[in-house]
Amino acid sequence: MKPSSATLGVISSGRGENLRYILQEERSCRLPARVGIVLTDQPDAGALKIAKEFCVPAHFIDPTHLSREEYDQLLIAQLEAKGAELVILTGYMRILSPLFVRHYKDRILNIHPALLPSFRGMDAFSQALAYGVKWTGTTVHIVDEDVDHGPIVYQRPVPVLENDTHDSLKARIQRAEYKAYPKAIKMFIEGRPEILGRKLVWQREEK
Repeated sequence: MKPSSATLGVISSGRGENLRYILQEERSCRLPARVGIVLTDQPDAGALKIAKEFCVPAHFIDPTHLSREEYDQLLIAQLEAKGAELVILTGYMRILSPLFVRHYKDRILNIHPALLPSFRGMDAFSQALAYGVKWTGTTVHIVDEDVDHGPIVYQRPVPVLENDTHDSLKARIQRAEYKAYPKAIKMFIEGRPEILGRKLVWQREEK
């Protein structure tokens, strides 16, 4: 990865709104990166429409009848063809195979709607409400071979209000995500962290 910039490969399953904010930061020159390709496992994923808006190459890759490893090999081929140095997951609902994680070791970022290690897995909003926490938030972390487990890059807290519902809490956390993800990507690219266990040691920029 270059010291001050990177080519991003984005993989998504859903609405893709985080992609929109990443692309807005890129186009405003506040993010030292370029989204080189967007890939989805759903033919109607919102990320495909957003990529088209921003004139970014985007492809639906059908996972039907493929093993996880076979599918991930197709993803890798597309990402490598576009020179992706950093893989960004935005609402990607498939679990990456060990083959994929090892290929992009320490170069895959994911965003989770909770302050990890709390409320891993599905529906973190309901988990937070059921537990009665006063604060939750969002976490950008490096992806490893376990789910919602890798070293933490950046966290942004969000208060849980007395009258919160699942939908109101989800909406507020999503707004936090739109700011958190571009910030974390920028930190990761410019800081070039060394990963020591679960901790990141941030490097100073070379003058």
